Amino acid sequence: MGIFSRIASAIFGSPAKADEAASAAGGATAGSTTVAQAGGAAAGAAAAAPMTREQVEALIAKIAESSGHSNYNWKQSIVDLMKLLNLDSSLGARKELAQELGYKGALDGSAEMNVWLHKQVMEKLMASGGVVPDSLK
Repeated sequence: MGIFSRIASAIFGSPAKADEAASAAGGATAGSTTVAQAGGAAAGAAAAAPMTREQVEALIAKIAESSGHSNYNWKQSIVDLMKLLNLDSSLGARKELAQELGYKGALDGSAEMNVWLHKQVMEKLMASGGVVPDSLK
């Protein structure tokens, strides 16, 4: 299991929990299919309706509140996001995540790398709708 898969699992849980999470986050915007509505199709087709950034952030905020770590800067920091999800946030883990997501810069833990990682993780979480693409498993 890749690092991104672990991040998605920590936020969305199993496919059944992804359905519940999407419902708890308020579903998708009007006119679109929620993860919960697409649950059966998502399981069969390994795809789910995209989520908005607000929906993904709402799910992560619930984790922050329930864990007592609401002071983490997870909205901007990949390190804090990984810590919040009880994942290894070491440079080695971030290097692995960067390689997994296709980062082309120096794997040195720079601010540039970390900002890129956070942006990519959030975009992939929104696009995946709780289902990890086969390319990132």
